[in-house]
Amino acid sequence: MRTNVTVRPDQLELRPLSARSVVLSLLLGAHPPELPVKELVRRVEPFGVGGSTARAALSRMVAAGDLRRTDAVYRLSDRLLERQRRQDEAVHPRTRAWEGDWEMLVITATGRGPAERADLRARLTALRLAELREGVWLRPANLSRPLPDDLDQVAERCTTRPSRPAPELAAVLWPLDAWSTTGRALLAHAARADAPADRFTAFAAVVRHLLADPVLPTGLLPANWPGAALREAYAEYRRQVDA
Repeated sequence: MRTNVTVRPDQLELRPLSARSVVLSLLLGAHPPELPVKELVRRVEPFGVGGSTARAALSRMVAAGDLRRTDAVYRLSDRLLERQRRQDEAVHPRTRAWEGDWEMLVITATGRGPAERADLRARLTALRLAELREGVWLRPANLSRPLPDDLDQVAERCTTRPSRPAPELAAVLWPLDAWSTTGRALLAHAARADAPADRFTAFAAVVRHLLADPVLPTGLLPANWPGAALREAYAEYRRQVDA
């Protein structure tokens, strides 16, 4: 996943967002995901995006299929509506009590080209599954979400209890320490940010980081896991922006 976050031992660097990214972030956070052009232009100005730059970005986004325009209202395309759904689930994940079971998918389809394989990997990663070895994907069964029915055409799914200790297996499947380190750095950066553009950039990075949160049961996470704190900080930011 492309991100504007770079972590170094001594600091976190966030690159300024482009006009397209600012517009997209605003619409992804809006429910419903649509805004009149005048309102969009007004909202992007505090983040360093001028009116002419915003209108040019909107035109390019319509041409690229990112947005749909009806009269003077811009709305996310169907493709980006799916991205908004994933973002909403990242900010407000639906979980259930974990009893030790793991979801497992074993890829059975053959003869797929590189593009099809890459698309399937991206879909499984978005479902917060991780690949143990080629063609074997799994995660703790603690998410309240059904898997898409069409996955049955390419994989066998089952429930299992691996023999390896669950915390050890989770640490193999996901870069938990790296995610945690970046998450804490984002929290610190957001707390220091004062200017509207800097805060917007920080919390856009927070949302992108949450998209990669595996949302594991508490017992499988390292100490001081920042997932809940990131969600609380983002929720407070949204309350301030929407007030």
